[in-house]
Formats: sequence, structure tokens, C-alpha cells
Amino acid sequence: MDRTRQQQALLLLPICLAFAFSLTAVVSSHWCEGIRRVVKPLCQDQPGGQHCIHFKPDNSSNGRMDNDSQAVLYIWELGDDKFIQRGFHVGLWQSCEESLNGEDEKCRSFQSVVPAEEQGVLWLSIGGEVLDIVLILTSAILLGSRMSCRSPGFDWLRVDALVAIFMVLAGLLGMVAHMMYTTIFQITVNLGPEDWKPQTWDYGWSYCLAWGSFALCLAVSVTAMSRFTAARLEFTEKQRAQNGSQHSQHSFTEPEASESVWKTGAAPRPAGQAFRNVSGHLPSGAPGKVSIC
Repeated sequence: MDRTRQQQALLLLPICLAFAFSLTAVVSSHWCEGIRRVVKPLCQDQPGGQHCIHFKPDNSSNGRMDNDSQAVLYIWELGDDKFIQRGFHVGLWQSCEESLNGEDEKCRSFQSVVPAEEQGVLWLSIGGEVLDIVLILTSAILLGSRMSCRSPGFDWLRVDALVAIFMVLAGLLGMVAHMMYTTIFQITVNLGPEDWKPQTWDYGWSYCLAWGSFALCLAVSVTAMSRFTAARLEFTEKQRAQNGSQHSQHSFTEPEASESVWKTGAAPRPAGQAFRNVSGHLPSGAPGKVSIC
């Protein structure tokens, strides 16, 4: 019993890890990370300013600055100096980008930058990820109930089969959802708004967690199915052994029944003869038994 519980606990651990990985990946926004190249904003010439384009206004002869339509700006940055690289990261729900000072982030909905014709696929991907989490949670609850409850009248082998089925479904749904999101992100990089397109990008740690959950789901499914098959075969062999023992006991009781017949005085009848006890129909004083052939 202790060994069985240890095996079930070892099987429950990767299920909980897969659930934690999937949930963390869905709520985070680091599926893809990269760098955007943006133009520096304009700012007046200030010492120590590195995140904006420095300029110096041309003063008029009377010592006052002209209006904005006639002001002449002397920009000192040229070429690549006019741009700044800012990191960004994207998830299922939002896209975040570093601010100019690098201390905080500016986030917006990822759905707002996805092309309109691809938003339905994005929602399908999100639905697949959520259903993946639900299936993993259901498997954890079923296996936990199998460990805590020991009802003799319940077929617990079916629980192992359900866990295997739910986990393989969760893994396949997660795989499809991950691939759909990857396709949507690549389409958005090519067809998305210019103020969002990244210069370089790569997959982030949330994406790795999502695929790690997929691998755990498949591993748990294979392990649960192998345990179910082994337990089913063992149960079948026990039933066959019990049926065989009952059959052998029944064959041993048949000779005992024949011996009891011989002890009662009954004798085998020759073929073509019949014996009949007519002692009950004889008059008094007649012999006790008469056999009629």
C-alpha cells in the first residue's frame, strides 16, 4: 500500500508542475522578447541627457525665440544617434515596452496590435491554453482523490485511465495553442503597426514554460497509461487464477458425492433392468423387499 501511494505521489508531482508552468505562462507577458528601434524625442540641449535628441533654438535679433513655425533647430545627433533601442516583451494579453528612463514600462493590449483578421485565431489560442489548464487541474483532482479515498466498491483503475486521457488531451491542446500563438506573433511582426514592430526578437521564458508543461503532460500520460495497463493485466491474471481454483475445487467434490451414493446402499443398475421398491404396497407378513425386473 505504501509503495502504491509513493508511486501515485510521484505521478502527482509532475501534474502539479505542469499546472504551475501553464498557469504562469498564461498570466505572464514574456512569451516573446526583443528590441525595438525608436526615434529619440526632441529636447533642449541639457548636460547629461542621453535619451533624447539635443537641439538648440535659434534666437531672434531682439533676444526672444521665434514662434514654432519659424524656429530653426540645430540637431547634433545624426544617423544611428537619432535612434534608441528599447526592450519589449509580449504575452497572450499585453505587450509591454521600456520607457525612456528605463525604470518603468508602458503596456498596451496585444489584441490592439494584432491584425483584425487574425484576432479570432488569437482567441482560439487563448481558449486552448485555458482548456489545457482546466484538464491538468482535473487530472490533479482525480489523482488526489485516488490517493486520499480508498472505497473498495469503486473501480480506481478507471481513474488512472481518465488521468492518462486528460493529460494527453491537455498536452495536445497546449501544443496546438502554442503553435497558433507563434504564427499570430510572426504575422503581427510583419503586418502590425509601425510603432510596435520589433527590430529583433526571440522566445522568452514564458514560452519555454508552456512547452515544458506540454512535455510533462505527455510524460504523465504515458506513465499513467502504463500503470493502468499493468494493473489491468494483474487484475485479469488474479481473476483467472481464482476461477481456476474454484473449478479445481468443484472437480474434487464430485467423487465425494459418488461415494456418498454408494454408502446409502444404492447400486448401479444394469442396462435394461429397473428396480422398484414396492415394500409400501405389500400386505403384512410378506417379505420386506421385492424387486421387479
